[in-house]
Amino acid sequence: MARRKRAGTYIHEWAGWPGFRWDHARISARLVEARHRQGRLIGRMEGLGFQLRAEAVLDTLTEDVLKSSEIEGEKLDRGQVRSSIARRLGLDIGGLMPADRDVEGVVEMMLDATQHYAEPLTARRLFDWHAALFPTGRSGMSKIRVGAWRDDAKGPMQVVSGPIGKERVHYEAPAADRVRDEMKKFLEWFEKDNSTDLVLKAGVAHLWFVTIHPFDDGNGRIARAIADMVLARSERSPQRFYSMSAQIRQQRKAYYEILEATQKDGLDITRWLEWFLECLGRAFDQSETILATVLNKARFWESFAEVELNERQREIIHRLLNGFEGKLTSSKWAKLAKCSQDTALRDIEDLIRKKVLVKDAAGGRSTSYSLAWIK
Repeated sequence: MARRKRAGTYIHEWAGWPGFRWDHARISARLVEARHRQGRLIGRMEGLGFQLRAEAVLDTLTEDVLKSSEIEGEKLDRGQVRSSIARRLGLDIGGLMPADRDVEGVVEMMLDATQHYAEPLTARRLFDWHAALFPTGRSGMSKIRVGAWRDDAKGPMQVVSGPIGKERVHYEAPAADRVRDEMKKFLEWFEKDNSTDLVLKAGVAHLWFVTIHPFDDGNGRIARAIADMVLARSERSPQRFYSMSAQIRQQRKAYYEILEATQKDGLDITRWLEWFLECLGRAFDQSETILATVLNKARFWESFAEVELNERQREIIHRLLNGFEGKLTSSKWAKLAKCSQDTALRDIEDLIRKKVLVKDAAGGRSTSYSLAWIK
């Protein structure tokens, strides 16, 4: 990959780095609002009862893992992610499926960050997260250093876009020989700084980590896990009811634009923190959708509590309730339930008679079905 000379000075090259500063007057109102909404959300979720609360946590963590990977261009299987999280949290959700190594790795990192939020963040812990993300020692087709700081053997660590020969360098990280010292400063601040509000600290930590870019790959996902870890500390709870990654995924272009602008804007990170707090507010908004989904599922099972269902039917219904992608056909049913086409049709027809499923309006080459209760 060709390297182009950078156009300006990056934040880590400024005198006084890493002495971040921000305009407290501009930030304070947003921070107060974020803290208020955070408290209301936690209180509301605590009132749900154990089972519904566990379901909300499962939905939130599933979305967080999926969207954090999507930001980096990786699409994971929702069912595998959900099953992996449920197993690790000891939740009985039915229809569990085995998960690939890459899925297990992302889930392991995210749960370690949020479920063990109070434990110190150390270089060893970050190396373990990195190794979990890249169990084969490769990123795509490329072999990378795993569980160790980068060495820049292939050139400077740059964020680049565009076709070969016409690349645009968005950012260049500190040279590899600075990484050990830079991470030492970061980790000492992370554990010892008590002067910064923890919600703001989540935003600062996110920016600081991606600025150092200490690994060959996976820096974005680890930065977002670190931010989630600090947010969990701010709530003193491992239970997650909102997903920052889901909101960042929705605004992926704006996310990269504000990161790039901040890297070239000196040590004043007010604009980044404003964006981070606004993103957090949207995550709180989205928690309403998660809550509605959880309550919807609870009402569904309550409504059909007396209906006799076999294990195949329960498994597919669980999938439909948990964000089934595409249309449900008899062929998909047979594949998912590992049964014959005839068995799949009998299962479907039985559910139609029991008013659990309905046949969708004609369209396409295959008949498809939906849950009658939520149409």
